[in-house]
Amino acid sequence: MKGQSLHRFTDELAQAWTIAVKDIRVYYLRPGMIMFGFLMPFFMFFSFSVQRGLGATEGLARLLALTVFFTAAAAGPFIIPTERRVGTYDRLLIAPMSLLTLLLGKTAVGAFFAIVVSTVALIAALLVFGSTVVQPGLLVFGIILGALSFSSLGLIFGSIPTTNPGDVQMPSTLLRWGLLFISGVFIPLSQMSPVARAVAYFSPLTYAQDLMNWAVLGNGLLKPWLDLVVLVLSTALFLLPSWQLHQRARVMGR
Repeated sequence: MKGQSLHRFTDELAQAWTIAVKDIRVYYLRPGMIMFGFLMPFFMFFSFSVQRGLGATEGLARLLALTVFFTAAAAGPFIIPTERRVGTYDRLLIAPMSLLTLLLGKTAVGAFFAIVVSTVALIAALLVFGSTVVQPGLLVFGIILGALSFSSLGLIFGSIPTTNPGDVQMPSTLLRWGLLFISGVFIPLSQMSPVARAVAYFSPLTYAQDLMNWAVLGNGLLKPWLDLVVLVLSTALFLLPSWQLHQRARVMGR
């Protein structure tokens, strides 16, 4: 029994990885992914950071949080509607695998994209601007867990029954902007009023930013373990409604 369970588990992981590799090859260089996943976080960073006198290291912490957030969450809202339009998503739904396996594969696509883009930004900041990282191990965990959390968030919008990625990108982008503006990215938590800080705690980006501050700057407002726990829990919390919505769309044939 244990051998069968282990074999089934490894099969599910292999199927999820196959889905992720397929999407990476097909969609990473599409204009929608480049625009919403690669260019947008850099535009947002430079538009809000210009003339603020940020040091290279402090700017790196903010850039990494923005990059992970926007890049990871961009995959699901773009890839799933596109696959519905060409018919490949329907074939995945009837394949001999669980819906959770399919969603985990899609989550891995956005997470891997965010990890790659964040790594490029990190290397550029270290080599060109002379930034430093105080806790490299914590930074690795922060990028990976943040990427998984925000990628699973994007899957919720991917459940919208449409074949047009633009119909999904609009509400997805509005939510991300809302979470961005209430988070501690541009205004540190220590400088917020008690009311604004309480609202900021509802944004998972707040915990990713605080974790980046600990990893890059060596200081933050919250405990690093709390940031890590929240990012792990938010991944599960985002996957649950995503699974329910995709399951409903699957039953209704959408």
